[in-house]
Amino acid sequence: MPILLFLIDTSASMNQRTDLGTSYLDIAKGAVELFLKLRARDPASRGDRYMLVTYDEPPYCIKAGWKENHATFMSELKNLQASGLTTLGQALRSSFDLLNLNRLISGIDNYGQGRNPFFLEPSILITITDGNKLTSTAGVQEELHLPLNSPLPGSELTKEPFRWDQRLFALVLRLPGLASTEPEQLGSVPTDESAITQMCEVTGGRSYCVRTQRMLNQCLESLVQKVQSGVVINFEKTGPDPLPIGEDGFMDSSRPSNSFAAHPWYSCHKLIYVRPNSKTGVPVGHWPIPESFWPDQNLPSLPPRTSHPVVRFSCVDCEPMVIDKLPFDKYELEPSPLTQYILERKSPHTCWQVFVTSSGKYNELGYPFGYLKASTTLTCVNLFVMPYNYPVLLPLLDDLFKVHKLKPNLKWRQAFDSYLKTLPPYYLLPLKKALRMMGAPNLISDNLDCGLSYSVISYLKKLSQQTKLESERILASVGKKPPQEIGIKVKNHLGGGVSLTHNKTFRKLLKEIIGETAPRLTEFNSKEFAGFQVGLLNKDLKPQTYRNAYDIPRRGLLDQLTRMRSNLLKTHKFIVGQDEDSLHSVPVAQMGNYQEYLKTLASPLREIDPDQPKRLHTFGNPFKQDKKGMMIDEADEFVAGPQNKVKRPGEANSPLSSKRRRNVPVTHDVHEKKVENGQNAPDGFLSKPASPELTNVAGDGIPPNQLAPLSDDFTSLRKDGLIHKPGSSAVTGGSKDCSVSGGDRKVSVAATSGTVPDTWQITPAMAQGINADIKHQLMKEVRKFGRKYERIFILLEGVQGPLAVKKQFVEFTIKEAARFKRRVLIQYLEKILEKIDSHHFLNNVNHISSRSSC
Repeated sequence: MPILLFLIDTSASMNQRTDLGTSYLDIAKGAVELFLKLRARDPASRGDRYMLVTYDEPPYCIKAGWKENHATFMSELKNLQASGLTTLGQALRSSFDLLNLNRLISGIDNYGQGRNPFFLEPSILITITDGNKLTSTAGVQEELHLPLNSPLPGSELTKEPFRWDQRLFALVLRLPGLASTEPEQLGSVPTDESAITQMCEVTGGRSYCVRTQRMLNQCLESLVQKVQSGVVINFEKTGPDPLPIGEDGFMDSSRPSNSFAAHPWYSCHKLIYVRPNSKTGVPVGHWPIPESFWPDQNLPSLPPRTSHPVVRFSCVDCEPMVIDKLPFDKYELEPSPLTQYILERKSPHTCWQVFVTSSGKYNELGYPFGYLKASTTLTCVNLFVMPYNYPVLLPLLDDLFKVHKLKPNLKWRQAFDSYLKTLPPYYLLPLKKALRMMGAPNLISDNLDCGLSYSVISYLKKLSQQTKLESERILASVGKKPPQEIGIKVKNHLGGGVSLTHNKTFRKLLKEIIGETAPRLTEFNSKEFAGFQVGLLNKDLKPQTYRNAYDIPRRGLLDQLTRMRSNLLKTHKFIVGQDEDSLHSVPVAQMGNYQEYLKTLASPLREIDPDQPKRLHTFGNPFKQDKKGMMIDEADEFVAGPQNKVKRPGEANSPLSSKRRRNVPVTHDVHEKKVENGQNAPDGFLSKPASPELTNVAGDGIPPNQLAPLSDDFTSLRKDGLIHKPGSSAVTGGSKDCSVSGGDRKVSVAATSGTVPDTWQITPAMAQGINADIKHQLMKEVRKFGRKYERIFILLEGVQGPLAVKKQFVEFTIKEAARFKRRVLIQYLEKILEKIDSHHFLNNVNHISSRSSC
């Protein structure tokens, strides 16, 4: 679930105007809205979380945080005003603190226990500023400084305020105030020269120098592509350079290699992509990246770690090692000078080992924990993360399976124990799990030691509790306005200190409000308010400010009771005194909030004729059709197609004159045949009896509540008003009324008179439309909090199609439930999957037995 945090510059300098007359702040607001529209093209954007931070003093700078919805985000964005100083450093610190609010609680950083790339919260921080001088209450600052003190507990465990899955991108607005006569230069957008550029590069991001509106749109397109799941790592070379590759692809030792010249690929600061699992949607991994220190029980505290781990690679060519069933992690590297150099060597069958300095106990460089290797197709470079010191472990495991047949001797156990002594303690648990997956015997003791002292563990638990309290305090202050500055109080000496209640004017005005005396018209200038009429107060009509029920007159009891009931039950569509036209008036600030409006809409209706091309989702012109899939010569056939159908063989002729309707009897022959053959459906949505459903010709069930609209749609397909009777080859006519009984439920359907050859059945396109609606509703229901899953199972009951389609829907629901961690729901759905598989197996057995009996 990516987190997109927008840091908007709200300093007074953002009020400057461009050549188009718009201010920089207006351009920033429009850029955020355009980014959201571009991001919405990706289906993965459904899980995005948006946050909004400004340059105000903390904690009032947080306008939308962890708990605010999209509507609040858009409302706060449109209400931003430019005033104040350019406190970029403090705003960046507040933004990173907001992103790191829950990390210590969830344990995602895993301090002292290795860095897990698959434990991440991918975050993109986008700041929009004008690039002017940084100002504060102390004066103008030449350099960007982030405050060292942070209110967040545990911030001292990391040297930098950001983490390895958080990247900073900056849009620096340099739009001119006067229109330029020079032609616009095409190409890539350069980086800006302001102080924020270096900060962006440190986090793994970059800055954009925006000089025109076209460049701004180009930058937003680029930023949308930057929303990737991954972590940033520092790759640095250690040891000598590799031998050059000759033209024949082999090592050429005669060619000299300049080891003294620094090349760009020596040190790269790039991202490794952490892909989510295709089934669960959550990244899955096995092995961590080692810490840069050896955990010891004697350590009183944890040494602070750098936000990005420094991974050193050796240019000595090695053979990539792997054995069967041993899990490993594979991460693709972002394109960089390092990947380009490795791919140019064209050696996909060799690898370079990677290390973390000071990760081992007896070795300064540490032992290898993986390797860099080019893909077989030479399209990318991958980082393979293996068990720590894998060149020693893999031969031992290979001998365990092939030589000792899972019965190791004393010599093998001694060698394995020697290996465990070189292993950091936090690798014991993943190694134990890996050996269990491989089917190896229990070679590691169950009493695992994490390697941390009791004081360190207690300190981490204490920090977690403190973070919860600080998190609640920060989240409670989100959306609050900063207190207004209190000006100089001036004492009013008028009135001689007489109380307001003793003032004659006040008492007179009070009587007029209560209604004891009618107010007199004061001075009124008719020329100043021309065209207005002043309504005189009716003496008989008094305001209904009843606080006691006995004050209501007897003749007004019924009217007053009706008003009280409507106000209590909210039966009126609009407030009394508000006309219906005002209901359709939307404030300007909410006109662009189209996403919240889409959530309130009902499921879209299916198309009447599935043969028609689908209409485009074009906001503002819903009648625009997609003409790419329809030739111009087919226009006449497209219009007259449903009216002039070709007769099918075996259909009887009948006159096409009647336009009345009659009832359509529907049978359950298919379901009864299944029952006779012993095909009983499993429990859940497969075990529903035939009574609440109407079965079509293909054997697919149609819920009764969907039959009425379906029958209306079928009749609308025919210009002659006739409808076919299922189970026969003719359409019958007449004015008879017929009720069809399906078990305990009865369904009445109107039909037409006359007889015409036709066939009535659920077409695949109609079933696809029904299933699409069910899929949309399932996504909504899974997101809801609580454990009320009845609606989900009801929706699964309405899936149209064979068991394979129903199974796909259950698997899709399990995937959605895994995204929102609905473990109980997943257990129920897995039981349904087991019953579907057993039902499918039973059908095959019955089919084979019936054929053998024949």
